[in-house]
Amino acid sequence: MNDKKYKILIAEDDVDIIDLLRLYLENANYEVISAEDGEAALKAVEAESPDLFICDIMMPKLNGYEVIRTIRERKNSIPILVLSAKNQDSDKILGLDIGADDYMVKPFNPLEIVAKTKAMLRRFYKFGSSLQKDNDITVVGELSLDVPRAKFTKNGVEILLTPTEFRIMTLLMNNPGRVFTKVQIYEYINGEYYENDDNALMVHMSNLRDKIEDDSKNPKYIKTVRGLGYKMERG
Repeated sequence: MNDKKYKILIAEDDVDIIDLLRLYLENANYEVISAEDGEAALKAVEAESPDLFICDIMMPKLNGYEVIRTIRERKNSIPILVLSAKNQDSDKILGLDIGADDYMVKPFNPLEIVAKTKAMLRRFYKFGSSLQKDNDITVVGELSLDVPRAKFTKNGVEILLTPTEFRIMTLLMNNPGRVFTKVQIYEYINGEYYENDDNALMVHMSNLRDKIEDDSKNPKYIKTVRGLGYKMERG
């Protein structure tokens, strides 16, 4: 990464958790700002333009789901890491469905939060330089991916993708017909792979199919290769 000091927003109503994360993140040379309820978090996103957002789910005034949904409705592409005590698969799926990029469950190891933060910042803010080798505009069938403008369209109609979804589509569309394993995809979008990333990747793929396919149950573009991974059909 470059010499920029990245700004992290933590939305969490437990002051002890804020203080703990602030200690570790500031020690890793990040600037940390915080909000103790959902409304304050939304205001901070607009006023402070943080580079990454760490968001609790159970917060006063607005819960984390409402905050994330609002951020994405405003077409803000900030990377979002959910940090929550809600540990059911359905909670994780909902968080990813509405636009979070990753989901971690409490209790947590603060060093893992720092590692995740570094990985997310690396993948989002080295995004431009790492993709310059790819075609500026890639077309597969009815799909068009404009990397410099971070714009994805189908038949000329823009479809809003999360940063993680956009990165997955960049990998697949620039390599039509090639099969990528789950590990390869996650290493591309995240820099590294964790065992619990499998479910998250399945949700991202399901969301992408819902957005880009005419029939998500019978996809034309994103194909599952059983036992191997995923590929992009040539259209």
